[in-house]
Amino acid sequence: QVQLVESGGGMVQPGGSLRLSCAATGTVFSVYAMGWYRQAPGKQREMVASITSGGATSLVASVKGRFTISRDNAKKMVYLQMSSLEPGDTAIYYCNRAGDNRWAWGQGTQVTVSV
Repeated sequence: QVQLVESGGGMVQPGGSLRLSCAATGTVFSVYAMGWYRQAPGKQREMVASITSGGATSLVASVKGRFTISRDNAKKMVYLQMSSLEPGDTAIYYCNRAGDNRWAWGQGTQVTVSV
């Protein structure tokens, strides 16, 4: 059974930075494309960044130039480096497989951007 554990969230002021981490257990991690998703209050969960098994990345327009996704297949970890954070980035952040056939969601990590 695959388990995903996200960490690294917190409260920061606008313009601040955070690095989120996601640890995956119970799977052959390296073969899957992975994504970071977020869900803001009252909104649907959306994918904001993805990375293929080979390391090619894709980001939605709203975070391009501010967020960077990376992975360490040996450690079964996915990271999201976030900088120039804005209040609109406030959400619970989750990692999971990119696209269809996602695993069970982890608990997520809360990111709050506020003065």
